[in-house]
Amino acid sequence: MTVVRSILLFLLAALAEIGGAWLVWQGWRENRGLLWIAAGVIALGAYGFVATFQPDPNFGRILAAYGGVFVAGSLAWGMVVDKFRPDRYDLAGAAICLVGVALIMYAPRTS
Repeated sequence: MTVVRSILLFLLAALAEIGGAWLVWQGWRENRGLLWIAAGVIALGAYGFVATFQPDPNFGRILAAYGGVFVAGSLAWGMVVDKFRPDRYDLAGAAICLVGVALIMYAPRTS
């Protein structure tokens, strides 16, 4: 159950961070205004809190593993929201990142 919870938290963190960054991008680069930027800043702040709920107590491990989730999540966001079409190298890179996440977070460790 701990692994499932951890994965769900990574997905929620990705939604908050990538969505927040996208909202800031839309507000600034696409001239949608300060409300979009403010919503993005709030979402980015929420991302910071979501990470604290990971069961592993090591900040560095959580943030390093989240980096891989961010890579894959960013490509997925681009596909769904911006109709971006990743090529096979994008997909291979994201898969490698997710294998890294699994190793960092879920490999058996001795105490």
